[in-house]
Amino acid sequence: MKIVLSLATRIATAVPSLIGVIVVTFLLARALPGDAAVYYAGSSATPESIAQVRKALGLDKPLWFQFGDYASRLAHGDLGTSLSSGQPVLHDLVARLPASMELTLCALLFAMAIGLPLGIAAATRPGKAIDHICRVIVSVGAAFPTFFVALGLVYVFYFRLGIAPEPLGRLNDTYFTVPPTVTGFYLIDTILAGDLAAFDASLAQLVLPSISLGLFALAPIARIARASMLASLSSDFCRTARAMGLSRTRIVYGYALRNAMLPVVNILGMVFSFLLGANVLVEQVFAWPGIGAYAVNAVITSDYAAVQGFVLMMAILYILLNLAVDLAVAAIDPRVRYDG
Repeated sequence: MKIVLSLATRIATAVPSLIGVIVVTFLLARALPGDAAVYYAGSSATPESIAQVRKALGLDKPLWFQFGDYASRLAHGDLGTSLSSGQPVLHDLVARLPASMELTLCALLFAMAIGLPLGIAAATRPGKAIDHICRVIVSVGAAFPTFFVALGLVYVFYFRLGIAPEPLGRLNDTYFTVPPTVTGFYLIDTILAGDLAAFDASLAQLVLPSISLGLFALAPIARIARASMLASLSSDFCRTARAMGLSRTRIVYGYALRNAMLPVVNILGMVFSFLLGANVLVEQVFAWPGIGAYAVNAVITSDYAAVQGFVLMMAILYILLNLAVDLAVAAIDPRVRYDG
């Protein structure tokens, strides 16, 4: 009961943040350059036709009236209709979210698989070669923007070496059949459909974008893992364990690592939410049909409903991720209380 009340309190504290996101998103969407009515009326439109389009879109009404109408529809689960696709914004976001989630999760797994062991190895051997290698990788990973890395990987592995598939999205439907949608994750849906050829093709399409996105996330994970492991290894309980004659492996992985994981888990939620929003340029490079590419198109076309829906979804996902991180931290360290 205590845990349920604590979780309810944490969710309730997110309500003001959501209200602020709704207000700010509405105002920023109206501040986008260009006029949506002019864009959709066409280049040869007359002032009369532009006025008709503006009235049909409700842009001729006062700003406070537009916000009231938006908030009312939002309360009923209606994010509006995208002017670009002609579909409900919620439908577009739900259809595209699995593509972005799959890419982001694979990028995060790649970053953790490299960054976490690298940071631990560097902390256990300070000043050695592995420590210097970790510093170099962290510096390089944080220095280059994701789109630059993505373009470089495409040039080297597709254009020059020819060992990577053409960057045409999640799956080349000319040669492979798109699996029936069960989870929206092609790697899972292809296995459920028993189509191993499509699974291999989907995995091949994921490699370069995941590395492009994951290299940027690798830097903070390795840096935090190294710093937290150094602090944990120099703590009193590790010195006591060494004095008691416990093995180095047990001290590092049985005691130090568990305490060092707390800062790493705390940053994982932030890194994941950042990757989910920062994969916009990577999706553009690899023609990935995710919510990032959808948001870029919405900004270019001044599609107010789509921009507002995207930002609102990202805010909700960020809040849920923070809640998941809080639960994970409490599970790792019993000293962390839900009511703390």
